[in-house]
Amino acid sequence: MGCFQSKPAGPLPPNDAAALPAENPADPVEAANGGADSAVAAADGDDKDAAKRAVPVFREFGLAELRAATKGFSADLIVSESGEKAPNVVYRGRLDGGRLIAVKRFSRLSWPDPQQFLAEAAGVGKVRHKRLVNLIGCCAEGDERLLVAEYMPNDTLSKHLFHWDKQPLPWEMRLRVAYYIAQALDHCNAENRKIYHDLNAYRVLFDEEGDPRLSSFGLMKNSRDGKSYSTNLAYTPPEFLRTGRVIAESVIYSYGTVLLDLLSGKHIPPSHALDLIRGKNILLLMDSSLEGQYANEDASKLVDLASKCLQFEARDRPNIKYLLSSVGPLQKQKEVASHVLMGITKATSVLPTILSPLGKACSGMDLTAVHDILLKTGYKDEEGAENELSFQEWTQQVQEMLNTKKFGDIAFRDKDFKTAIDYYSKLVGMMSVPSATVFARRSFSYLMNGQSELALRDAMQAQVCMPEWPTAFYLQALALSKLGMETDAQDMLNDGATFEAKKQNSWRG
Repeated sequence: MGCFQSKPAGPLPPNDAAALPAENPADPVEAANGGADSAVAAADGDDKDAAKRAVPVFREFGLAELRAATKGFSADLIVSESGEKAPNVVYRGRLDGGRLIAVKRFSRLSWPDPQQFLAEAAGVGKVRHKRLVNLIGCCAEGDERLLVAEYMPNDTLSKHLFHWDKQPLPWEMRLRVAYYIAQALDHCNAENRKIYHDLNAYRVLFDEEGDPRLSSFGLMKNSRDGKSYSTNLAYTPPEFLRTGRVIAESVIYSYGTVLLDLLSGKHIPPSHALDLIRGKNILLLMDSSLEGQYANEDASKLVDLASKCLQFEARDRPNIKYLLSSVGPLQKQKEVASHVLMGITKATSVLPTILSPLGKACSGMDLTAVHDILLKTGYKDEEGAENELSFQEWTQQVQEMLNTKKFGDIAFRDKDFKTAIDYYSKLVGMMSVPSATVFARRSFSYLMNGQSELALRDAMQAQVCMPEWPTAFYLQALALSKLGMETDAQDMLNDGATFEAKKQNSWRG
């Protein structure tokens, strides 16, 4: 019971090992990564680490690669709502591997010093979270300064609030936007990124699940010395108008303007909105297209929060924790998926042509079938793997190891997954060479115990042990689906199917 290579210091993410930056340790991009191990360090159970593993490692792109991805920065691929008139245009692109990306192209004189741009971008690239549109790379060649982020296919909050076609954004979805963006800001705050530049409805985008995310582009200034607010002065924090400086409380003010957008469905100047609030004309503030489809008490609470955020004096505004505690209890339909609330069709992925029974079970989230297949497969996929136990280790430890494995396997068979986790964890600590099957079984046990982030970590460890083992990829797909990361899950299914086909072809040969 062993694996094909010695145990590494930490798990490597699938498909990303080749994406690490150049070998120059002084390079700011590599410094931000801290090497592969730190960029994908083992999870401690929080969302930040899950996002770090699922999103590609931040890297420096070549200009030629981004030119190809955007078809030469074609005007047809511009996704900025202001089109080519935007000061910094955003393009949709597609990398060679098929991943869709968003590429922000700065004006040529925005960042004259390429090293300063790279260092700033690399710092933002370290901030990862499921509520953020994560930054995955940058480029500084010649006069070009480019940021590369995940691509969000379902438009901006501005589009859904101000320019909707079929239906207005439902009230419950507006509350979800307020909560998710507060979560994103709270995470940025925890990462010591307390300044978010120009927070507005254009900075909130919707992913393939319909979930709102905050653009990571706002964590970086539009230029080295440029102003931080590009919106109308009527929506700008008072202290910025007085001093030209942005402080942490300025972000709270801008969050208040987004709350006004959510309440009214219009871009109302804060001064006008506050006049309506003081005059208790809340009905005049509310979006008429909602046709009263909201709880008056909840609307009043959101209006009150907006009023607090828009206080003239920065010291009188609430902090981010207060935002979370205020909008969190307003979430009444947590079990309903965002794409259902929004009435958008969720993109269905095309399954690979060859999926094993395990792959199909993972794709269909059939946990009973996955459990049955893992039981039937046992440890036979590791037959022939090198066993590096010395004779001394054998005589002193083998009986205890065998007993620990036996009790873990019994618990796994009997679906006592908590006990299985305990025994397999003990076994992992005893083994000088890790077992892919043990990691796979513990991964599934974590899934059944509601610990999807840890399940993803163990499935990745199984892949480290056996780099071309389809089971490891399928279990990663299952964990990613549980975490709501459908695109990444589909990538894992495709990779698993590829190795499945490779294995079958080798047998035929």
